[in-house]
Amino acid sequence: MAAPWYGVVLAAGKGTRMKSDQAKVLHEVFFEPMVYYVLEALRPLSLAATYVVTGHQREAVEAALASYSLVFVYQKTQGGTGHAVLMTEAALAGKKGTALIICGDTPLIRPETLQGMVAAHEACGSQLTVMTTVLSDPTHYGRIVTDKVGRVVAIVEEKDASPEQRQLNEINAGIYCVDITFLFAALRRVGSGNAQGEMYLTDIVAIANREGQRVNRYVCADPCEVLGVNSRLELAQAHAALQARRYTELMLAGVTLIHPETSAIAHSVTIGRDTVIQPNVTISGSTEIGQRCRICSSVTIRGCRIGNGVTIGPLSVLDNAIVAPNERVPPHSLLLGAG
Repeated sequence: MAAPWYGVVLAAGKGTRMKSDQAKVLHEVFFEPMVYYVLEALRPLSLAATYVVTGHQREAVEAALASYSLVFVYQKTQGGTGHAVLMTEAALAGKKGTALIICGDTPLIRPETLQGMVAAHEACGSQLTVMTTVLSDPTHYGRIVTDKVGRVVAIVEEKDASPEQRQLNEINAGIYCVDITFLFAALRRVGSGNAQGEMYLTDIVAIANREGQRVNRYVCADPCEVLGVNSRLELAQAHAALQARRYTELMLAGVTLIHPETSAIAHSVTIGRDTVIQPNVTISGSTEIGQRCRICSSVTIRGCRIGNGVTIGPLSVLDNAIVAPNERVPPHSLLLGAG
């Protein structure tokens, strides 16, 4: 990466469609608040700094992210995505470089995808790169409008789209690489004369075109990665996708999972090869499970250290326990450690 790059994570929204009093980005997906996955995807980029825009329940969001090295920026009034990014202008004042802007409700984005987008942006020499993807059902997403030669000329939000534009299947993934100087100059020209009365960040695409600048497009091949979590249904879909990724990793590493769709094994868990996990098992926390173990059905394990060759009988609960190698834990056991 050509330095410097800065991350801008939008995490101020209320998440009305979640039907919840909790801040949207704090809803848990596969054991963690969804915004955690976004920050973890940014980590390999070695950004100069990451700015998180908070608003609704800012104290709770900032407290939940205290373990990360972040700069928080407060959006007092919910004025749209463009307004949210504009709130970072003072924090980024005087800085040159590129901002990678991403929403905090996209927990399925992979680090490799962001790295590919950054590389494409640097290679094209454009001031603005927009991530897109293609959906069979693009409902609720902004549509990518192109000219006759396929260049991106605008992003139109669904509420503002014409019937013809709503038929377009290429959508805005909500992730941008943009030159900082251009970004804030453009945002100061963005109005709110649209169906939602908000400042759309997407309007900077049309502004770039009016200035004769080419807008680069980076297509995400897997639409699942850019799923925005805006409802409980999408929350469940994101959970299932992250769970499937995790189980693929474990099975490729030599762990046997019987009916994996019935279990939940967090990313923080390590499991040795030739261990067998039966159905309806939940394993979380900083758990370490050795090789050649057998975890029987309907077992719950959290924050434990389990040696090689251990058998955990069905319907057992282990919390912060230590189990010696080759031990057999009887069915219906309750093991509670000091932690």
